[in-house]
Amino acid sequence: MKPAITVFLKEVTENLRDRKTVFNALVMGPLLGPLFFVMMMSFVITKQLDSAEKPLEVPVVGAEHAPNLVAWLQRQGVVVQPAPANAETAVREREAKAVLRVPADYATRWRAGETAQVEVLFDSSDQDGRAPVARLTGLLEAYGRTQSALRVAARGLHPALLQPVAVAERDVASTQQRAGQLLSFLPYLLILGAFLGGMYLAIDTTAGERERQSLEPLLASPASRAEIVLGKLGATFGFAMVSMMLSLVAFAVAFQYIPLDRLGMKVEFGPALILRAGLLMVPLALCFAALQTVVAAYAKSYREAQTYLSLLMLLPMIPSVILMVSPMKGELWMAAVPLLSQNVLIMELARGEVVELARFALSFGATLALAVALVWVAVRIYHREQLAVSA
Repeated sequence: MKPAITVFLKEVTENLRDRKTVFNALVMGPLLGPLFFVMMMSFVITKQLDSAEKPLEVPVVGAEHAPNLVAWLQRQGVVVQPAPANAETAVREREAKAVLRVPADYATRWRAGETAQVEVLFDSSDQDGRAPVARLTGLLEAYGRTQSALRVAARGLHPALLQPVAVAERDVASTQQRAGQLLSFLPYLLILGAFLGGMYLAIDTTAGERERQSLEPLLASPASRAEIVLGKLGATFGFAMVSMMLSLVAFAVAFQYIPLDRLGMKVEFGPALILRAGLLMVPLALCFAALQTVVAAYAKSYREAQTYLSLLMLLPMIPSVILMVSPMKGELWMAAVPLLSQNVLIMELARGEVVELARFALSFGATLALAVALVWVAVRIYHREQLAVSA
């Protein structure tokens, strides 16, 4: 194994001297995702909470037709504004988030004991207007329930007749499980970090050396092809794991700066989660290293290998997108499917759920078996004499 260690140290040393490789594998990939995440989530959470806490400003068209309703809204903290010249235009041009319009027959229908209708004008494509519209709609529904109860009581009936069934909502999810919706992308970013972490090294150690015509002397050395492959794979695997672990640590730090407590959420992103998720990713990182080496070995140039592997980067997206679009409960068979098992189990770990040892071991073993098969394929490719010939 000494030749394999020598090749490993050679590849690591050479690539650490390459600033572009170090920047892409160990800086840009691991840190850019968490940095972008913390900035985006902090901005969205702060903006939504500020929108929910500030006074609700609502222009009212036909306020004179429903003075009691307008007065009730003002008592609830709503800032009633004068009616715009054109309500539809004001909402469409986003001069107002929502406009309340009271028709002229409102008072007549109200006095007759009929249902008096009001209109809430809003633009569903305006994301900033969703919170004010929901607040206004909720207040109008509350006013309707109150007046309905008063009408029933005036006729000598109990208001409970209007609500034969009372629904009590009880959320059994923990604060960490409620944060699961914010962590749905975490497995994909970790998998992508492991893929990108070793990609440039895999290209350089195979296609790059063929271009520089330095692979042929290495293959002519006394070291066996298997030892050469193991040395190169070890370096690629090492870069992939370092990149992925840096991403995990960066996310652990990033979550400290997101005001999740204001949403009643909490994420326990501690050393235990980092170690378990990192261990789960070990065989997958080895799979990526072997697969990238195989693909790069068939490329005739550095640029061609980069093109192939950039397209191959879409592979980790498949299970992540499927689970985000159609979430599924973790089953035992899923643990035997590489990529899918990492997505499911890492998500469960991030949500603070218990992952059975059998599923963890099955995922690790199945992915490791695939990695061993890919390493065998890489070794077989390195036995081809054409590999040493540059394009």
